[in-house]
Amino acid sequence: MAWNEPGGNRNDNDPWGTGGGRRGGNDQGPPDLDEALKKGLDKLNRMLGGKGGNRSGGSGGSGGKGGGAGLGAVFALGAIIVVGYVVFQSFYTVDEQERAVVLRFGEYHRTENPGLRFKLPLVEQATKVRVTNVRNAESQGQMLTEDENIVTVDLQVQYRVSDAKAYVLNVRDSNQALAFATDSALRHEVGSSVLDDVLTEGRAELAIRVEQRLQRFLVDYGTGLEIVQVNVESTQPPEAVQDAFREVQRAREDEQRFKEEAETYRNRIVPEARGRAQRLIEEANAYRDEVIERARGETARFTELLSVYQMAPEVTRERMYLQALENVYSNTTKVLVDTASTGNMMYLPLDRMFGSQGGSSSGASNSGSLDSSQRQDEQSIQALTDRVIEELRSRQELNNSRRSR
Repeated sequence: MAWNEPGGNRNDNDPWGTGGGRRGGNDQGPPDLDEALKKGLDKLNRMLGGKGGNRSGGSGGSGGKGGGAGLGAVFALGAIIVVGYVVFQSFYTVDEQERAVVLRFGEYHRTENPGLRFKLPLVEQATKVRVTNVRNAESQGQMLTEDENIVTVDLQVQYRVSDAKAYVLNVRDSNQALAFATDSALRHEVGSSVLDDVLTEGRAELAIRVEQRLQRFLVDYGTGLEIVQVNVESTQPPEAVQDAFREVQRAREDEQRFKEEAETYRNRIVPEARGRAQRLIEEANAYRDEVIERARGETARFTELLSVYQMAPEVTRERMYLQALENVYSNTTKVLVDTASTGNMMYLPLDRMFGSQGGSSSGASNSGSLDSSQRQDEQSIQALTDRVIEELRSRQELNNSRRSR
Protein backbone atom coordinates (compact mmCIF):
# COMPACT_ATOMS: atom_id res chain seq x y z
CA MET A 1 0.00 0.00 0.00
CA ALA A 2 1.40 3.47 -0.91
CA TRP A 3 2.60 5.94 1.68
CA ASN A 4 0.25 8.75 0.62
CA GLU A 5 -2.97 7.43 -0.86
CA PRO A 6 -5.43 9.74 -2.67
CA GLY A 7 -8.61 10.66 -0.88
CA GLY A 8 -7.10 11.87 2.36
CA ASN A 9 -6.56 8.58 4.12
CA ARG A 10 -4.10 10.30 6.51
CA ASN A 11 -1.37 7.70 6.07
CA ASP A 12 1.60 8.83 8.14
CA ASN A 13 4.15 6.31 6.87
CA ASP A 14 6.66 8.94 5.66
CA PRO A 15 10.25 7.55 5.98
CA TRP A 16 11.70 11.08 6.47
CA GLY A 17 9.35 11.75 9.33
CA THR A 18 7.75 14.85 7.76
CA GLY A 19 4.18 13.64 7.65
CA GLY A 20 3.41 14.58 11.25
CA GLY A 21 3.91 18.31 10.68
CA ARG A 22 1.59 18.44 7.71
CA ARG A 23 -1.51 16.68 9.09
CA GLY A 24 -4.06 19.06 7.67
CA GLY A 25 -5.10 16.77 4.89
CA ASN A 26 -2.41 18.08 2.39
CA ASP A 27 -0.58 15.76 -0.01
CA GLN A 28 2.87 14.39 1.09
CA GLY A 29 5.73 15.45 -1.39
CA PRO A 30 9.35 14.10 -1.84
CA PRO A 31 12.00 14.87 0.82
CA ASP A 32 13.83 18.22 0.66
CA LEU A 33 17.51 17.70 -0.47
CA ASP A 34 18.62 21.02 1.01
CA GLU A 35 17.24 19.93 4.37
CA ALA A 36 19.14 16.62 4.20
CA LEU A 37 22.41 18.45 3.33
CA LYS A 38 21.93 20.85 6.20
CA LYS A 39 21.44 17.93 8.58
CA GLY A 40 24.71 16.38 7.48
CA LEU A 41 26.59 19.67 7.86
CA ASP A 42 25.10 20.17 11.33
CA LYS A 43 26.26 16.76 12.44
CA LEU A 44 29.80 17.41 11.08
CA ASN A 45 29.85 20.79 12.79
CA ARG A 46 28.80 19.29 16.10
CA MET A 47 31.55 16.66 15.73
CA LEU A 48 34.12 19.47 15.24
CA GLY A 49 32.82 21.36 18.28
CA GLY A 50 30.33 23.75 16.65
CA LYS A 51 26.60 24.29 17.23
CA GLY A 52 23.94 22.86 14.98
CA GLY A 53 21.67 25.20 12.94
CA ASN A 54 17.93 25.80 13.69
CA ARG A 55 15.99 24.12 10.95
CA SER A 56 12.56 25.41 12.11
CA GLY A 57 13.39 29.13 12.44
CA GLY A 58 12.72 31.99 10.11
CA SER A 59 14.02 32.03 6.64
CA GLY A 60 16.68 34.70 7.23
CA GLY A 61 18.08 33.36 10.50
CA SER A 62 18.17 29.75 9.50
CA GLY A 63 19.91 30.53 6.21
CA GLY A 64 22.77 32.47 7.91
CA LYS A 65 23.45 29.85 10.50
CA GLY A 66 23.46 27.05 7.91
CA GLY A 67 25.98 28.88 5.68
CA GLY A 68 28.40 29.43 8.61
CA ALA A 69 28.26 25.76 9.56
CA GLY A 70 29.02 24.67 5.97
CA LEU A 71 32.06 27.00 5.71
CA GLY A 72 33.48 25.69 9.01
CA ALA A 73 33.15 22.12 7.79
CA VAL A 74 35.03 22.97 4.58
CA PHE A 75 37.82 24.59 6.57
CA ALA A 76 38.06 21.55 8.86
CA LEU A 77 38.22 19.17 5.92
CA GLY A 78 40.95 21.26 4.32
CA ALA A 79 42.92 21.28 7.58
CA ILE A 80 42.70 17.49 7.74
CA ILE A 81 44.01 17.21 4.18
CA VAL A 82 46.87 19.60 4.86
CA VAL A 83 47.90 17.77 8.03
CA GLY A 84 47.78 14.43 6.22
CA TYR A 85 49.90 15.79 3.36
CA VAL A 86 52.49 17.22 5.80
CA VAL A 87 52.71 13.91 7.66
CA PHE A 88 53.01 12.04 4.37
CA GLN A 89 55.83 14.33 3.24
CA SER A 90 57.74 13.85 6.51
CA PHE A 91 58.70 10.25 5.70
CA TYR A 92 60.74 9.21 2.69
CA THR A 93 62.69 6.18 1.51
CA VAL A 94 66.37 6.16 0.46
CA ASP A 95 67.22 3.43 -2.05
CA GLU A 96 70.24 1.14 -1.70
CA GLN A 97 71.99 2.94 -4.57
CA GLU A 98 71.30 6.40 -3.15
CA ARG A 99 72.35 8.76 -0.41
CA ALA A 100 70.14 11.61 0.85
CA VAL A 101 71.59 15.05 1.64
CA VAL A 102 69.37 16.78 4.21
CA LEU A 103 69.29 20.59 4.43
CA ARG A 104 67.74 22.37 7.42
CA PHE A 105 66.71 25.92 6.57
CA GLY A 106 68.96 25.68 3.51
CA GLU A 107 72.07 24.66 5.48
CA TYR A 108 73.69 21.20 5.35
CA HIS A 109 72.63 19.11 8.33
CA ARG A 110 73.33 15.42 7.60
CA THR A 111 73.66 12.66 4.98
CA GLU A 112 71.21 9.79 5.27
CA ASN A 113 72.01 6.17 4.36
CA PRO A 114 69.56 3.76 2.67
CA GLY A 115 66.33 2.99 4.52
CA LEU A 116 63.10 4.66 5.71
CA ARG A 117 63.96 8.18 6.92
CA PHE A 118 62.19 11.12 8.59
CA LYS A 119 62.57 14.83 8.01
CA LEU A 120 60.97 17.81 9.68
CA PRO A 121 58.21 19.11 7.43
CA LEU A 122 58.62 22.60 6.03
CA VAL A 123 61.99 22.82 7.80
CA GLU A 124 64.21 20.18 6.22
CA GLN A 125 64.71 19.32 2.57
CA ALA A 126 66.19 15.99 1.35
CA THR A 127 67.97 15.59 -1.99
CA LYS A 128 68.63 12.04 -3.19
CA VAL A 129 71.82 11.29 -5.13
CA ARG A 130 72.77 8.01 -6.84
CA VAL A 131 76.29 7.10 -5.75
CA THR A 132 76.81 3.53 -7.04
CA ASN A 133 75.93 3.65 -10.73
CA VAL A 134 78.67 4.52 -13.24
CA ARG A 135 77.86 7.43 -15.54
CA ASN A 136 79.28 8.27 -18.96
CA ALA A 137 80.38 11.56 -20.45
CA GLU A 138 81.78 12.10 -23.93
CA SER A 139 84.09 14.77 -25.27
CA GLN A 140 85.17 15.47 -28.83
CA GLY A 141 87.17 18.25 -30.43
CA GLN A 142 90.04 19.33 -32.61
CA MET A 143 93.22 20.51 -30.95
CA LEU A 144 96.88 21.23 -31.66
CA THR A 145 99.68 18.87 -30.75
CA GLU A 146 103.16 19.80 -29.60
CA ASP A 147 104.51 19.67 -33.18
CA GLU A 148 101.72 22.04 -34.33
CA ASN A 149 99.50 19.48 -36.05
CA ILE A 150 95.72 19.30 -35.82
CA VAL A 151 94.15 16.12 -34.52
CA THR A 152 90.57 15.11 -33.72
CA VAL A 153 90.13 13.19 -30.46
CA ASP A 154 87.03 11.34 -29.25
CA LEU A 155 87.07 10.71 -25.50
CA GLN A 156 84.73 8.84 -23.15
CA VAL A 157 84.80 9.37 -19.38
CA GLN A 158 83.26 6.94 -16.91
CA TYR A 159 82.64 8.43 -13.47
CA ARG A 160 80.49 8.15 -10.37
CA VAL A 161 79.55 10.23 -7.33
CA SER A 162 81.93 9.66 -4.43
CA ASP A 163 80.75 12.45 -2.09
CA ALA A 164 77.03 13.22 -2.13
CA LYS A 165 77.42 16.37 0.01
CA ALA A 166 80.03 17.92 -2.28
CA TYR A 167 78.04 16.88 -5.37
CA VAL A 168 74.91 18.71 -4.10
CA LEU A 169 76.40 21.77 -2.37
CA ASN A 170 79.85 22.67 -3.72
CA VAL A 171 79.16 23.02 -7.44
CA ARG A 172 75.98 24.26 -9.03
CA ASP A 173 76.23 21.87 -11.99
CA SER A 174 78.73 19.05 -11.44
CA ASN A 175 78.18 17.55 -14.89
CA GLN A 176 79.02 20.82 -16.62
CA ALA A 177 82.08 21.22 -14.39
CA LEU A 178 83.15 17.70 -15.41
CA ALA A 179 82.77 18.62 -19.11
CA PHE A 180 84.91 21.74 -18.71
CA ALA A 181 87.56 19.88 -16.71
CA THR A 182 87.66 17.04 -19.27
CA ASP A 183 88.17 19.43 -22.16
CA SER A 184 90.91 21.27 -20.27
CA ALA A 185 92.79 18.09 -19.29
CA LEU A 186 92.51 16.61 -22.79
CA ARG A 187 93.81 19.74 -24.52
CA HIS A 188 96.67 20.05 -22.05
CA GLU A 189 97.84 16.46 -22.59
CA VAL A 190 97.40 16.49 -26.38
CA GLY A 191 99.25 19.80 -26.55
CA SER A 192 102.16 18.16 -24.70
CA SER A 193 102.39 15.21 -27.15
CA VAL A 194 103.50 14.86 -30.75
CA LEU A 195 101.08 13.76 -33.45
CA ASP A 196 102.67 10.35 -34.01
CA ASP A 197 102.25 9.38 -30.39
CA VAL A 198 98.63 10.52 -30.31
CA LEU A 199 97.74 8.53 -33.45
CA THR A 200 99.65 5.31 -32.70
CA GLU A 201 100.93 3.58 -29.61
CA GLY A 202 100.71 6.68 -27.41
CA ARG A 203 96.91 6.58 -27.20
CA ALA A 204 96.82 4.31 -24.15
CA GLU A 205 99.35 6.47 -22.32
CA LEU A 206 97.38 9.57 -23.32
CA ALA A 207 94.23 8.14 -21.70
CA ILE A 208 96.11 7.45 -18.47
CA ARG A 209 97.55 10.96 -18.31
CA VAL A 210 94.15 12.55 -19.02
CA GLU A 211 92.54 10.43 -16.28
CA GLN A 212 95.13 11.47 -13.69
CA ARG A 213 94.93 15.17 -14.56
CA LEU A 214 91.12 15.14 -14.71
CA GLN A 215 90.90 13.51 -11.26
CA ARG A 216 93.14 16.23 -9.83
CA PHE A 217 90.90 18.92 -11.34
CA LEU A 218 87.74 17.37 -9.87
CA VAL A 219 89.34 17.12 -6.42
CA ASP A 220 90.46 20.76 -6.58
CA TYR A 221 86.99 21.89 -7.67
CA GLY A 222 85.31 19.83 -4.92
CA THR A 223 82.73 18.33 -7.28
CA GLY A 224 82.38 15.07 -5.34
CA LEU A 225 82.98 13.03 -8.51
CA GLU A 226 85.39 10.14 -8.96
CA ILE A 227 86.82 9.05 -12.31
CA VAL A 228 86.47 5.32 -12.99
CA GLN A 229 88.14 5.12 -16.41
CA VAL A 230 89.01 7.30 -19.38
CA ASN A 231 88.93 5.75 -22.87
CA VAL A 232 90.38 7.41 -25.96
CA GLU A 233 88.02 5.96 -28.54
CA SER A 234 89.59 7.42 -31.68
CA THR A 235 92.28 9.85 -32.81
CA GLN A 236 92.23 11.02 -36.42
CA PRO A 237 94.22 13.51 -38.46
CA PRO A 238 92.47 16.15 -40.59
CA GLU A 239 90.62 14.79 -43.61
CA ALA A 240 92.92 16.57 -46.08
CA VAL A 241 95.95 14.55 -44.99
CA GLN A 242 94.33 11.26 -43.94
CA ASP A 243 95.66 9.37 -47.00
CA ALA A 244 99.22 10.39 -46.25
CA PHE A 245 98.82 9.40 -42.64
CA ARG A 246 97.45 6.01 -43.69
CA GLU A 247 100.54 5.44 -45.80
CA VAL A 248 102.73 6.34 -42.86
CA GLN A 249 100.73 4.02 -40.67
CA ARG A 250 101.15 1.13 -43.11
CA ALA A 251 104.88 1.79 -43.28
CA ARG A 252 105.08 1.68 -39.50
CA GLU A 253 103.12 -1.56 -39.44
CA ASP A 254 105.60 -3.04 -41.94
CA GLU A 255 108.45 -1.81 -39.78
CA GLN A 256 106.91 -3.45 -36.75
CA ARG A 257 106.39 -6.68 -38.69
CA PHE A 258 110.02 -6.73 -39.81
CA LYS A 259 111.13 -6.13 -36.25
CA GLU A 260 109.04 -9.04 -35.05
CA GLU A 261 110.45 -11.31 -37.77
CA ALA A 262 113.99 -10.28 -36.86
CA GLU A 263 113.24 -10.86 -33.22
CA THR A 264 111.92 -14.33 -34.04
CA TYR A 265 115.04 -15.13 -36.07
CA ARG A 266 117.24 -13.89 -33.25
CA ASN A 267 115.36 -15.97 -30.72
CA ARG A 268 115.93 -19.03 -32.90
CA ILE A 269 119.60 -18.47 -33.83
CA VAL A 270 121.00 -17.22 -30.55
CA PRO A 271 120.02 -20.29 -28.48
CA GLU A 272 121.48 -22.58 -31.14
CA ALA A 273 124.73 -20.65 -31.19
CA ARG A 274 124.87 -20.66 -27.42
CA GLY A 275 124.27 -24.40 -27.43
CA ARG A 276 127.09 -25.01 -29.89
CA ALA A 277 129.38 -22.73 -27.92
CA GLN A 278 128.54 -24.56 -24.72
CA ARG A 279 129.17 -27.90 -26.40
CA LEU A 280 132.58 -26.75 -27.69
CA ILE A 281 133.45 -25.46 -24.24
CA GLU A 282 132.49 -28.78 -22.68
CA GLU A 283 134.48 -30.71 -25.31
CA ALA A 284 137.50 -28.49 -24.71
CA ASN A 285 137.19 -28.99 -20.96
CA ALA A 286 136.93 -32.75 -21.48
CA TYR A 287 139.99 -32.77 -23.77
CA ARG A 288 141.89 -30.67 -21.23
CA ASP A 289 140.99 -33.05 -18.43
CA GLU A 290 141.94 -36.01 -20.63
CA VAL A 291 145.34 -34.57 -21.51
CA ILE A 292 146.02 -33.64 -17.90
CA GLU A 293 145.07 -37.08 -16.64
CA ARG A 294 147.10 -38.78 -19.37
CA ALA A 295 150.10 -36.62 -18.52
CA ARG A 296 149.67 -37.42 -14.85
CA GLY A 297 149.48 -41.12 -15.69
CA GLU A 298 152.60 -40.95 -17.86
CA THR A 299 154.37 -39.05 -15.12
CA ALA A 300 153.43 -41.66 -12.55
CA ARG A 301 154.54 -44.46 -14.92
CA PHE A 302 157.91 -42.86 -15.62
CA THR A 303 158.38 -42.22 -11.92
CA GLU A 304 157.85 -45.88 -11.17
CA LEU A 305 160.09 -46.82 -14.11
CA LEU A 306 162.82 -44.58 -12.74
CA SER A 307 162.84 -46.39 -9.45
CA VAL A 308 163.08 -49.74 -11.28
CA TYR A 309 165.80 -48.38 -13.58
CA GLN A 310 167.87 -47.24 -10.63
CA MET A 311 167.82 -50.78 -9.20
CA ALA A 312 168.73 -52.57 -12.53
CA PRO A 313 169.79 -50.16 -15.26
CA GLU A 314 170.94 -52.69 -17.87
CA VAL A 315 167.91 -54.93 -17.62
CA THR A 316 165.54 -52.02 -17.59
CA ARG A 317 167.21 -50.39 -20.57
CA GLU A 318 167.06 -53.59 -22.61
CA ARG A 319 163.46 -54.15 -21.63
CA MET A 320 162.51 -50.64 -22.67
CA TYR A 321 164.37 -51.11 -25.93
CA LEU A 322 162.57 -54.33 -26.69
CA GLN A 323 159.18 -52.86 -25.81
CA ALA A 324 159.86 -49.95 -28.12
CA LEU A 325 160.73 -52.33 -30.94
CA GLU A 326 157.63 -54.34 -30.24
CA ASN A 327 155.48 -51.25 -30.53
CA VAL A 328 157.19 -50.24 -33.75
CA TYR A 329 157.07 -53.64 -35.39
CA SER A 330 153.42 -54.14 -34.51
CA ASN A 331 152.51 -51.22 -36.79
CA THR A 332 154.68 -52.16 -39.84
CA THR A 333 154.97 -55.06 -42.25
CA LYS A 334 158.56 -54.51 -43.42
CA VAL A 335 161.63 -54.29 -41.21
CA LEU A 336 165.26 -53.52 -42.26
CA VAL A 337 167.95 -54.60 -39.80
CA ASP A 338 171.48 -53.17 -40.00
CA THR A 339 174.21 -55.62 -39.01
CA ALA A 340 177.43 -54.11 -37.73
CA SER A 341 179.57 -57.18 -38.67
CA THR A 342 178.87 -57.42 -42.36
CA GLY A 343 177.64 -53.90 -43.06
CA ASN A 344 174.65 -55.27 -44.95
CA MET A 345 170.96 -54.55 -44.38
CA MET A 346 168.85 -57.52 -43.41
CA TYR A 347 165.25 -57.48 -44.70
CA LEU A 348 162.56 -59.15 -42.66
CA PRO A 349 159.35 -59.66 -44.72
CA LEU A 350 156.97 -59.60 -41.83
CA ASP A 351 153.96 -59.30 -44.10
CA ARG A 352 154.77 -62.61 -45.78
CA MET A 353 155.68 -64.28 -42.55
CA PHE A 354 152.53 -62.99 -40.94
CA GLY A 355 150.47 -63.90 -44.01
CA SER A 356 151.65 -67.53 -44.05
CA GLN A 357 151.07 -67.96 -40.37
CA GLY A 358 147.85 -66.01 -40.56
CA GLY A 359 146.64 -68.20 -43.48
CA SER A 360 147.29 -71.37 -41.58
CA SER A 361 145.75 -70.02 -38.45
CA SER A 362 142.75 -68.68 -40.35
CA GLY A 363 142.25 -72.08 -42.06
CA ALA A 364 142.26 -73.70 -38.67
CA SER A 365 139.91 -71.16 -37.10
CA ASN A 366 137.19 -70.89 -39.74
CA SER A 367 134.86 -72.87 -37.55
CA GLY A 368 135.74 -70.77 -34.45
CA SER A 369 134.27 -67.50 -33.32
CA LEU A 370 135.57 -63.99 -33.92
CA ASP A 371 137.13 -63.74 -30.44
CA SER A 372 139.20 -66.89 -30.92
CA SER A 373 140.53 -65.62 -34.26
CA GLN A 374 141.58 -62.36 -32.67
CA ARG A 375 143.38 -64.20 -29.91
CA GLN A 376 145.18 -66.36 -32.50
CA ASP A 377 146.25 -63.25 -34.41
CA GLU A 378 147.67 -61.76 -31.24
CA GLN A 379 149.50 -65.00 -30.47
CA SER A 380 150.94 -65.10 -34.02
CA ILE A 381 152.20 -61.54 -33.70
CA GLN A 382 153.72 -62.32 -30.33
CA ALA A 383 155.44 -65.45 -31.75
CA LEU A 384 156.79 -63.49 -34.69
CA THR A 385 158.08 -60.81 -32.37
CA ASP A 386 159.81 -63.41 -30.24
CA ARG A 387 161.47 -64.93 -33.28
CA VAL A 388 162.74 -61.52 -34.40
CA ILE A 389 164.09 -60.79 -30.93
CA GLU A 390 165.81 -64.17 -30.74
CA GLU A 391 167.35 -63.63 -34.18
CA LEU A 392 168.64 -60.24 -33.17
CA ARG A 393 170.10 -61.60 -29.93
CA SER A 394 171.82 -64.46 -31.73
CA ARG A 395 173.37 -62.14 -34.25
CA GLN A 396 174.47 -59.76 -31.55
CA GLU A 397 176.15 -62.61 -29.65
CA LEU A 398 177.83 -63.76 -32.84
CA ASN A 399 179.17 -60.29 -33.50
CA ASN A 400 180.44 -60.03 -29.91
CA SER A 401 182.25 -63.36 -30.16
CA ARG A 402 183.90 -62.32 -33.40
CA ARG A 403 185.07 -59.07 -31.88
CA SER A 404 186.54 -60.91 -28.89
CA ARG A 405 188.68 -63.13 -31.22
